[in-house]
Amino acid sequence: MASITLGGNLTHTSGALPQIGTKAPEFKLAKNDLSTVSLANFVGSSLILNIFPSVDTGTCAASVRQFNQKASKLKNTKVLCISRDLPFAQKRFCGAEGLENVVMLSDFKNGSFGQDYGLEITDGAFAGFHSRVVMVLDENGNVKYTEQVPEIGDEPNYEKALAAI
Repeated sequence: MASITLGGNLTHTSGALPQIGTKAPEFKLAKNDLSTVSLANFVGSSLILNIFPSVDTGTCAASVRQFNQKASKLKNTKVLCISRDLPFAQKRFCGAEGLENVVMLSDFKNGSFGQDYGLEITDGAFAGFHSRVVMVLDENGNVKYTEQVPEIGDEPNYEKALAAI
């Protein structure tokens, strides 16, 4: 369990992030068209997992915009933006913003991604949402970098994540 804050108020997550050097847990997430994808669908590409509570909050939206901008310059790398938002909300956001360099994925069905990755918020106002985390996976799905952002309202360290690619 990690201790993080939301507006300075202490809150907790369901577990610990996968360790660097280990294989990332398999997942099944919904795309904008409600089809399901898994980690296996991305083997062969480096991945940046940009995980956050909701695309309808300022910091979450900013992280999607930042990674969208930077992703266009990366070779053999995909940015997966993962939240519990409905796929329709994710699609609306990307369409309104003109974002085409990220893959929006939803854990709305059962929250298993947040639980399996140890990042589901367990108490406080955001209980049930994902905490703000960035992970970098290599082409085989191995964890190369993790950042659990200590204050949910803060942005992740984009430069460190990109340097881990």
